[in-house]
Amino acid sequence: MSTTGTGHKPENLAVGAVLTTLSFFCVALVGALGKAAGQLTSTAVVVLFQNLICFVVIIPVAIRGGPASLRTDKIGLHVLRAATGTACWYALFVAITMMPLTNAVLLTFSAPLWMPGIAWLVSRQKASMATWAGAAIGFVGVILVLQPQHHQFNIGTPLAMAGALLLAVALMSVRWLGATEPMPRILFYYFLFSTVMVLPLALVEWRPVEPRTWIYLIGVGVAQLFSQVFIVLAYRYASSVKLGPFIYTTIVFTALIDWAFWHRSPTLFVVLGMALVIGGGLVAIRGKTRAPLAAIES
Repeated sequence: MSTTGTGHKPENLAVGAVLTTLSFFCVALVGALGKAAGQLTSTAVVVLFQNLICFVVIIPVAIRGGPASLRTDKIGLHVLRAATGTACWYALFVAITMMPLTNAVLLTFSAPLWMPGIAWLVSRQKASMATWAGAAIGFVGVILVLQPQHHQFNIGTPLAMAGALLLAVALMSVRWLGATEPMPRILFYYFLFSTVMVLPLALVEWRPVEPRTWIYLIGVGVAQLFSQVFIVLAYRYASSVKLGPFIYTTIVFTALIDWAFWHRSPTLFVVLGMALVIGGGLVAIRGKTRAPLAAIES
């Protein structure tokens, strides 16, 4: 969930779309592997390996230009991005142990619907009517998924919703950083700070890990790494404005994985909610491309 949209190759939307779809398929895998690992070890350990593996790989890329390549005057934004991104994943990994994977991911990845309101609160930026209309449609979908009149309270629901708000702030901070910071530097500080933030809790909660758990933990980190590689490559072929809507393929891929491995087919309400969240998000993103809220980046 982090990169910027700069590139030097001629635009090729088809190639960019394929690479972006692969990236968000990997994001769906992160959620699924995180759910499997979370049943065998603590959430902090899962989040640690998710970031630590990526950090080890990004170090030689980020320092290729020497110490100067890590110099930044946006350290506060880097910390904000890492704190919100790490907290988002932590909330999601806890939520998916308490509710169906599809529902938790759908609620968390409703984040783009929250971005116009957050942007208005932070900087009084005005969004277009299309953006607000899309957000309203998407929130109807969220209500359908929640079905508050049919379910007892589940702590996983507010955690997934909190994850959506945190993800929205993280996405916006990536956009702000992307205005001046190169992609390797953004990824370096994100994975560095995320690893440092979660390491103490992971050490406190550490327990002996069986071989099957190691497979899941390494899988989480590798899937996260490939999600970054694919999105970086994608933004060389097309702008983040055009590729932003593909974030919603994560929800579709997650539903398919949930059905295949946990035998949870989505209910009619979840399917309708999914359609409204995706449709509303697409309308909102289309409105953003005409307004000062330029793009959704992940």
